[in-house]
Amino acid sequence: MLKLLLKIYGKLERWLVPELRFSQYVFAEILEGEIAQRPVWLDLGCGRCLFPDWMANQQSRVLSRTHWVVGVDVDADSLRDHVAYRDKALASAYQLPFAAGSFDLVSANMVVEHLAEPARLLEEVRRVLKPGGRFLFHTPNRDSWLIRIAARVPERIKLALIRLLEQRVPEDVFPTHYRFNRKPDIEALASQGGFRVIRLDLFSTCAATAALGPVALFELLWIRRLARPEYAKLRTQIMAVLEVSGPN
Repeated sequence: MLKLLLKIYGKLERWLVPELRFSQYVFAEILEGEIAQRPVWLDLGCGRCLFPDWMANQQSRVLSRTHWVVGVDVDADSLRDHVAYRDKALASAYQLPFAAGSFDLVSANMVVEHLAEPARLLEEVRRVLKPGGRFLFHTPNRDSWLIRIAARVPERIKLALIRLLEQRVPEDVFPTHYRFNRKPDIEALASQGGFRVIRLDLFSTCAATAALGPVALFELLWIRRLARPEYAKLRTQIMAVLEVSGPN
């Protein structure tokens, strides 16, 4: 049944917003480009995998470009299941077990929304980056209607919806704070934390209701409207690249 619903959704997406792309593909392309120039890489909140199973080609390309990658997470079970990285560390993003200036690049894929102290995160990321190093992160946009609703939904209902729409189990769902998830907040905290903004894009990804097939029609129509420049601030995703400014 799910395959049929997703097939219906795919046809609707190609008809209404043929230019729409899943945000993980966008992240993979930017990550690959950054690693080509900065091949010593730390992946914060690496979870159980770098990319979903169907992105094996993107994962191979990214990993082929890095000289050294370390995955960090606070969840031991996730690290145990993560087979893409040889080197992994059980640690908090607020207290990384690495010397200053250890990495060219730090990434965080759908992670910063879970952190209650983004300024403290940036301080630690800046510490482990080399001069001119970069922090790439992909995260939901707090100003989008979808995230505004999600931030107010009771946890038990949210878990049920995530299981239905994303087929994710409760142990892979973590509390969110959305304190580094608006363009003005990112710009302000980056400046205060000794970073300059290289890129800060707001864009749409595939419909959250894709697993509901034809029901996704309404969300796709909204996504189509968001393509207009005046609605850019309401798009669901943020992709940001920050660069260390000045000496560490």
